[in-house]
Amino acid sequence: MIAYLDAKLAYKDHAQAILDVNGVGYEVKISLATYSKLPAEGERAKLYTYHHVKEDGQTLYGFLDPNEKALFMHLISVSGIGPGTGIVIVSSMSVAEIRHAIIQEDVRSIQAIKGVGPKTAQRIVLDLRDRLRKDELLAKAGVEVVPLAKQHNTNRSEALAALVTLGFARTAAEKTLEQIQHKHGNDLSVEELIKFALKSN
Repeated sequence: MIAYLDAKLAYKDHAQAILDVNGVGYEVKISLATYSKLPAEGERAKLYTYHHVKEDGQTLYGFLDPNEKALFMHLISVSGIGPGTGIVIVSSMSVAEIRHAIIQEDVRSIQAIKGVGPKTAQRIVLDLRDRLRKDELLAKAGVEVVPLAKQHNTNRSEALAALVTLGFARTAAEKTLEQIQHKHGNDLSVEELIKFALKSN
């Protein structure tokens, strides 16, 4: 997986950036927050990336702020939220505003985002409020929360990417992983998730 790109910014617009890594241009989907903070074209930029693999292609999503990437990873761990919707959500509100809305169970604010319906907004709050509250408590206690750590919220995304690479249909793999986590809990490693998924077919 590509964790980050640190290279010359060859091109940028509101939806994407192209980073020139030793003569190879990497096209990266970005949020509006990242776009607004990018340096001028020709200057060096470092984007923390998520490499999304599906049956018909691969896409890189990039973020200047590792906290924004961490929130994006939280969002796409929610059933029914793909990277496309995740990038829309982090483009619509700041990281602090989204975290606050989820922790305060402000479903209305999340539902106001384009493409997010009432049920999806409720699912985001139910799935993420406790995780984000825990992060806040740790931060207040002086415990550093490493946003890029391989926490269980990213394990499902990584397991899904691996299963798709192995030839699973994405929809079927998502359903299988959801059932596994419902049965065995959210603290399974990527390897455990993949093993359970392979045994279930």
